[in-house]
Amino acid sequence: MKKLLYLVLFVITGLVILFFVLKSEPTPTYAPERHYTEGQENAILSQFLLAKDSTVIELGEGHFTITQSLLLDGVNHVTIKGQGMDNTVLNFKGQTKGAEGIRITNSTAITVQDLTVENAKGDNIKVMDTDGITFKNVESSWTGEVSEANGAYAFYPVLCKNVLIDNCRAIGSADAGIYVGQSVNVVISNNEAFYNVAGIESENSINVKIFGNKAYENTGGILVFDLPGLTQYGSNIEVYNNTVYENNTKNFAKQGAIVGQVPSGTGSLVLSTKDVYFHDNTFLNNKTTSIAIASYELIYELGKRSKEKQVEAEGVVGSVRVINDKYTADKNYNPYPRNIRIGENSYANSYIFPTINNDFGKILIFKKPFQTVDVLWDGLEDSESDYTICFEDGTETVSFFGLDVLHDFKNATSDVSKFSCK
Repeated sequence: MKKLLYLVLFVITGLVILFFVLKSEPTPTYAPERHYTEGQENAILSQFLLAKDSTVIELGEGHFTITQSLLLDGVNHVTIKGQGMDNTVLNFKGQTKGAEGIRITNSTAITVQDLTVENAKGDNIKVMDTDGITFKNVESSWTGEVSEANGAYAFYPVLCKNVLIDNCRAIGSADAGIYVGQSVNVVISNNEAFYNVAGIESENSINVKIFGNKAYENTGGILVFDLPGLTQYGSNIEVYNNTVYENNTKNFAKQGAIVGQVPSGTGSLVLSTKDVYFHDNTFLNNKTTSIAIASYELIYELGKRSKEKQVEAEGVVGSVRVINDKYTADKNYNPYPRNIRIGENSYANSYIFPTINNDFGKILIFKKPFQTVDVLWDGLEDSESDYTICFEDGTETVSFFGLDVLHDFKNATSDVSKFSCK
């Protein structure tokens, strides 16, 4: 009789656990009030076509529908200015020409401010090969329920120098809301990023400061990546004074996208890059982990797919980074994270189970049941690096888990003292 009672209690306990663990992650909807005005597209398009050096493109108050990309190329000291985030809205839903909302190339000293760009077919605002690009008080978003049909990037400066993204909002991106790629001297400050797969992402960029931001209700809050086959590799990234919370949204990335491997419930994820310093951040209620540190080798193994799926993913509209096996051919690429420094941060988590629709969550629920993990590391490392991860003084109480995936978790550890900064 006792055995039967224990069995019943065990089954009930298991069902209760499954209920809380399998409860679906939120699929949020962004529905701002809009009153669209037709018939202004040609006037707006003309301002972009006629722009010369030192032009101020001033857009009036209103919510305007636009059917083609707005382009700037080879101009200097140009400002694109609206009347406020909620007052000047450029809506590209139903776009028939071009993939981006605003596309800026080969320019210097460009400022975009005080407006909203929404619902572009691909990326909302893309900037390439530009020295000096500033976004201030700009919203970039996709409206409606979040979906993999949304565009990839809200803010997308790539191959740029001297980038500032300040006091902006990024919403609903199927890849990254605020993304900076292959760029040098970057400041991402005082922004809000929510309802994206990745809230904020620095990829293959050098000298990056990410501070004063709120990243919440994304799949992953702040990502720092190095990917293979690109023009440069990232280093010297400082992530501090950010508030990263409730990043538990279902991953809605396009199939094959690298961010499709970001586990729901991730505060921050560092992938295969070097010289990253986290300090003075607040991590709150990110179900799976506050900070995850992983190798591209692991992400590739978790997400690899057939050649057909790679080609399919590479063919989507926009500039989605996909998982593939090309990293082995890039002799200059190092797939392992190096010199990741963890200073004092604030961690709190009211959840007792991670999300388990991903491999990290499944591992944690068996290896760390009823416990939350502040810093999670896959255990893969470059033997030639000074160190992979180190914890500064004052971090002794951090909940840490090094998985040792190479040896099937044989040498998994939770001992922070083994990784003290020298």
